[in-house]
Amino acid sequence: MSRPLRIFVAAPPPVFGHAGATWALLHYRIGLSRLGHKVRMGGPQEFDGLKFDIVVNTSGLLDPERIAAIPIRVYLDLDPAFNQLWHEQGVDRRFDGHTHFVTVGQAIGSRTCEVPTHGLDWIGILPPVVMDEWPPSDQVVTRAFTTVANMRSYGPIDRMGVLFGQKVHSLRAFRNLPLLANERFLIAMRLHPEESEDVTALITGGWEFADPDMVAATPRAYRQFVRGSLAEIGIAKSGYVVSRCGWFSDRSACYLASGRPVIAQETGFSQFLPTGRGLLGFADVDSAVHAVANVCDNYGAHSRAARRLAEEYLDSDRVLSNLLEKVCA
Repeated sequence: MSRPLRIFVAAPPPVFGHAGATWALLHYRIGLSRLGHKVRMGGPQEFDGLKFDIVVNTSGLLDPERIAAIPIRVYLDLDPAFNQLWHEQGVDRRFDGHTHFVTVGQAIGSRTCEVPTHGLDWIGILPPVVMDEWPPSDQVVTRAFTTVANMRSYGPIDRMGVLFGQKVHSLRAFRNLPLLANERFLIAMRLHPEESEDVTALITGGWEFADPDMVAATPRAYRQFVRGSLAEIGIAKSGYVVSRCGWFSDRSACYLASGRPVIAQETGFSQFLPTGRGLLGFADVDSAVHAVANVCDNYGAHSRAARRLAEEYLDSDRVLSNLLEKVCA
């Protein structure tokens, strides 16, 4: 870029116990600033009266009419398949009025993914990570395969008889994974009385639960939890799995940058990221058990490969430079 750009990143208010969502957008703010641009992040109130070159409108948080004067208006889709399917069902996801459409569902628009594009040219993006914020960790504090999650964020979507569900729908198929893998599995997840049946089944299968308000309530605590874990077990929302949208978790990106191996449920992301070393995909219980054994038997190699993968594919300097080239062309 010939000059520093003025960029506004729309972000919802922090949600207590969900600092991972905060980090997902902090990487945009910090990463774009590292590239020499003038970046501000906030909600509708912080945007009022500002004049910027680019607005990154996360999931349509800002009313398109309020950003109409901004030359480059980027819709950032962090919940692929669901945003597009809601729009198909008549729920206004505020697609109108944007100049570019960016999604972490990298397969959307390809022949391998049937998620409707609504005639929009979706630009796929990997989750950026500011590598300096996530240096390789040299100490395992929690010897367990961990993750931070919500069992449900909202209701499932039924499309022509196909259920695009939540994380709970995926977890049910892996309720006995800890017993089968003979390893420790720990989820930082807020539990709700309505989920008692699923929670009981998971506990019976060997899953452990941690209070996210204790281990992941702030960005610093979240980072400590991730970097102190042995590795990640990444269970995806069933909607991401069924749609084959190519979603890859910003949380998993943080594990990889920290030198922590990631075992992630396949959503089609292996079309865009190499797997087998550092990052291993799985589609069913058997392949998950095999991946866990592989990581445990070759932990040092997987740990080093995880960091290398993050440096090559997820470094915010690279990811966000490429994004700016596309939206500023």
